[in-house]
Amino acid sequence: MNEKFNFENANESVNFIKSFFKREKFPETVIILGSGLGNVIENMKDKVTLDSSSIPYFPKYTAPGHAGKFIIGRLGNHEVIILQGRVHYYECHSMSKVTFHVRVLRMLGVKNYIATNASGAINRNFKSGELIAVRDHINLMGDNPLIGENEARWNERFPDMSYAYNPEFLKIFQDLGLKTGVYIAFSGPSFETPSEIRF
Repeated sequence: MNEKFNFENANESVNFIKSFFKREKFPETVIILGSGLGNVIENMKDKVTLDSSSIPYFPKYTAPGHAGKFIIGRLGNHEVIILQGRVHYYECHSMSKVTFHVRVLRMLGVKNYIATNASGAINRNFKSGELIAVRDHINLMGDNPLIGENEARWNERFPDMSYAYNPEFLKIFQDLGLKTGVYIAFSGPSFETPSEIRF
């Protein structure tokens, strides 16, 4: 897990994606489809699909329900990028590899990042299968994607996390009737123990 994914690697990925899609301007919104949501692409129009594993430095997706596709098309009235799946820390990938696609997408001009996943809940007010908007998180993974040598072209060394999740997006989700919750990140792949849940 000592792999390094640097700015030059990301630039190579960006150039490959630009050459495949033959465009300089990319949609400003990306949606990452987690387990159980892969069929969202059936509602896309004018879509162009790239196998993510063909992009330099992008890993092969192995988790069930993660097809590993990089798709550009229209969803409703908006042009979006959709990543059909992602890699996970528990698949023995370094955190820099797990988050590499985020850096590449930002370099492509993405400003709005919407990630989805299937996760359990300890809030008894949440129902199984219900969509919940994350308003904050607690990182219990024992790792952080900013650990290591700082790359000033990507990020601040000590970013303010007071508003890690966009308040405007949260208001839109709440106006749509979604509940909000705090996401607790464990490394997985095991489920949490009863003591961890009580904690």
